[in-house]
Amino acid sequence: MEKAHTKAALKVKDELNKDILYDKFKTTQKPVAKEHTKPQEFKLHTSQRAYKRAMFNYSVATKIYLDQLQKKQIERVKKIIEEEEVRTLRKEMIPRAQLMPFFDRPFNPQRSNRPLTIPREPSFHMINSKSWNCHSAGNEVYHFQSWNY
Repeated sequence: MEKAHTKAALKVKDELNKDILYDKFKTTQKPVAKEHTKPQEFKLHTSQRAYKRAMFNYSVATKIYLDQLQKKQIERVKKIIEEEEVRTLRKEMIPRAQLMPFFDRPFNPQRSNRPLTIPREPSFHMINSKSWNCHSAGNEVYHFQSWNY
């Protein structure tokens, strides 16, 4: 019985070994070649981006051109205004001749109606200063005295 048991075990072992060898053979075998596939056509966005960039560059160039035209127009207007101002100043600066006085009639000045001014003695002392005072007596030199509070 043992022999039968061992024979059955050997058969199972042989089958397992065959399966392992078959698996090894199967993995080492090259896969079947697929048929050639045609690549699908793809579309790049470079042409769209180039078109958008060209439109952007055109808009920037037109904006710069319009700004330059506006600056030139402003400069022309300023120049015209300055020329007009210079023209008016030159007209105003032309020296005009004064009328000749009449020498055949004598000049008689008229007396003024305003009253004469009354002279006052000047005051040399400091009105706003509280700490200094000036005393003068006759022919003496002025003497300054400080007040200490």
